[in-house]
Amino acid sequence: MTASWVAAGVRARALGRRRLGRVGARSLAATGSVDAAVEALADTAYGRDVRPGQDLAAAQHAVAACLLWNLRVLAGWLPREGVDAVRLLVRWFEIANVDALLAAWHDAEPASPSAGAAPAYRLGTLGTSWTALSGAASMTDLRDRLARTPWGDPGGDGRWEVQVCMRLGWADRLAATVPATQQWAAGAAALLLAREAVVGGRALPQPASAAAARLLGVDAAGAGSLPELAARLPATARWAVRGVTHRDDLWAAETRWWRRVEDDASALARSARFGFEPVLGAVALLAVDAWRVRAALELAGRGGGPPGVLDAVA
Repeated sequence: MTASWVAAGVRARALGRRRLGRVGARSLAATGSVDAAVEALADTAYGRDVRPGQDLAAAQHAVAACLLWNLRVLAGWLPREGVDAVRLLVRWFEIANVDALLAAWHDAEPASPSAGAAPAYRLGTLGTSWTALSGAASMTDLRDRLARTPWGDPGGDGRWEVQVCMRLGWADRLAATVPATQQWAAGAAALLLAREAVVGGRALPQPASAAAARLLGVDAAGAGSLPELAARLPATARWAVRGVTHRDDLWAAETRWWRRVEDDASALARSARFGFEPVLGAVALLAVDAWRVRAALELAGRGGGPPGVLDAVA
């Protein structure tokens, strides 16, 4: 145990207490409008980035940006090995930045490829490759740039190939590098495979297929139905799709995935040990809270719905 791990654990627990929580998210959803929800949220710890007057998309982006800021602050208290692990967790934001770039290219006129782009998340020293990727001017250029970064060649220069390869590659690397995340990563990969390969009927590009094989076994990608996929998966991933027999079941399975992360993270955060696992628990709880708050904003924009709706979806 080192002084830096002690300080990091204390800081992580302090950040964890800034969550809105399930009750707060219910209250937010019950406001019944985006404007009211955003105004209420701006008076919480999310007020660092959430501002009254933001629309739904801007407020949801700001919630995630606040999560990222907390991770950047936390990283300043960690020893090098902890910073490396958080940097790997933060790759989600690089994926989100690439998603926004791809969406801008898809939606804009050819003459203005950056029109309508969401603001990029600012990763600071936790960034891995965004500085290199942000200047891409076309899909071919983006693929070339990815191939020269730790993300690697996505195996194609289509929008879908880039997105699925980045996600499966991230899950694979996370499971291999941060053992405590193995079941989360494998479960997320199983859900992606269910949605894209089994339900969507799309063959994974080679790099994505290789990552899926390492996480889920070589037979998983060949499943012809959702029950068959569950039967082929290892125990580390099967839990995520257990009982899923139809594409309409996947949204509930994704909610179950988040709840499993929350339960596991709560146990990690309560650990009396000093090291990365309690820090990981706090980080995951902050991520779950951001996911739930973003869902609450969405529900508020739809009028709030009857009591219990947020619990069903988040």
